[in-house]
Amino acid sequence: MYIPTKPLNRYPWYLRPFFWNQKRKYGAVLDPGLLWGRVPKLFVSVALMYGVLDRKSSPLSPVLRSLVTVRVSQINDCHFCVDINSATLAQRSGSMDKMLALADWRNQTIFDQREKTVLEYTDAVTYTDGTVTDELMDRLRGFFDDDGIIELTGLIAFQNLSSKFNSALNVPAQGFCPRSAS
Repeated sequence: MYIPTKPLNRYPWYLRPFFWNQKRKYGAVLDPGLLWGRVPKLFVSVALMYGVLDRKSSPLSPVLRSLVTVRVSQINDCHFCVDINSATLAQRSGSMDKMLALADWRNQTIFDQREKTVLEYTDAVTYTDGTVTDELMDRLRGFFDDDGIIELTGLIAFQNLSSKFNSALNVPAQGFCPRSAS
């Protein structure tokens, strides 16, 4: 990493519950959390936004959310994000199959039409030269209402923020998904 993290006791007291929760959930405090935590107000804002996007009542299923986060992470070459999001996708989908097929999603039969439409939209939003066409938006509307499309777009934008942050600071994978590099 290009920027060092601080020892846990050097972060403000109000961030420690976030770190405790990360350790409980993932078995380790996440390196990006320690980096965001160097600017505590920024960390809290990012953590709250993530919590809203990954809530149980989201119009996007947990598997679909994970497909989006892994795909954006792959495009942005974020090793940490591919690692942790692939582990989450494998857990949510019950296998490694979708994670392993995701880099070549257009040529895979494992994804249903809703997933392929979402992945096409994810690519169009994430690639700099991508374009969201009227036709693609019409297909999305076949699966989501306007609020669902807003939430999907927010998730894609958030994951772009997160993966670009981690990639720029050279945050390494933390070993959550050993097969994510394959």
